Amino acid sequence: MKASVARTDRPETLGGLGGFAGLFRLDLTRYPQPVLASSTDGVGTKLAIAQAVGRHDTVGIDLVAMVVDDLVVVGAEPLLLTDYIATGRVVPEKIAAIVSGIAEGCVQAGCALVGGETAEHPGVMEPDDYDISGTGVGVVNADAVLGPERVRPGDVVLAMASSGAHSNGYSLIRHVLLEQGGLSLDDRPGLLEGRTLADELLTPTRIYALDCLALAADCDAHAFAHVTGGGLAGNLARVLPEGVVATLDRATWAPPAVFGLVAETGDVARADLEQTFNLGVGMVAIVPAERAADALELLAGRGVPSWQLGAVEAAEQPGTNRVELVANYAGRGSTWR
Repeated sequence: MKASVARTDRPETLGGLGGFAGLFRLDLTRYPQPVLASSTDGVGTKLAIAQAVGRHDTVGIDLVAMVVDDLVVVGAEPLLLTDYIATGRVVPEKIAAIVSGIAEGCVQAGCALVGGETAEHPGVMEPDDYDISGTGVGVVNADAVLGPERVRPGDVVLAMASSGAHSNGYSLIRHVLLEQGGLSLDDRPGLLEGRTLADELLTPTRIYALDCLALAADCDAHAFAHVTGGGLAGNLARVLPEGVVATLDRATWAPPAVFGLVAETGDVARADLEQTFNLGVGMVAIVPAERAADALELLAGRGVPSWQLGAVEAAEQPGTNRVELVANYAGRGSTWR
């Protein structure tokens, strides 16, 4: 575990594992007007899939993603993260696997894993059960905080592709596919083109933190929206100012096959899918129209599939904001009711 954590060290990290608190020296030459940002999150019922198949080395990446990609929405660079693992019985190899995933996520996000806690809860949790959470801290200069006040009519909305379901909607996924549909995690449904259901559902969440920081620095991004529970429209609305409407075109992308599998197996309505899942869009960037091409080129160079999703316009009724999704998803026609 120490070797995994050591991979996340930054120059500002002081000390090592074993202390009562993690220490981090803030570089005030880079951040002369520092505003600290914090976020806490978990992985949810995706852990039930990991526990069922005994695969524990990727859910830590999901944990980091949920935390750091909320931090970067305000323009904050993720600096450090601490984790908490609660389990019915400590199995050292399992804990080490979980922490290795957390460390890998921190490496991908460029932040330091400065400490954590493992708690054994016999009699309260089943021996093989566990839950994980993490808290991250980031920093942004006061004059560089991103959010609704920067968004204006004429801006362009860009989508960054998700790697799958990420860490949201797993209660519905498990109900529809495993309980209602009777599928096994070892099954290979035709829509998944040879992948097992476990492989699909345990695909780690894509981490966008460094990509978003690059967009903010090089392409004058005005706002980001991390698409988690509540779906694309619900999360994008959180970063829109009053007096605008964001119109998004469903025809610009095809949702990944796992969402089609849920829709067809459970006869789930499109509105419910859109309110629960990311449907293939894990992060949204709002940029000036004149920088949209540069932003797409930057993301392509960083290996992030992206496309123009829509645009921001003035609302007909001042004092309100909304997100409108139009057309049908590419390749779906009207098959999603």
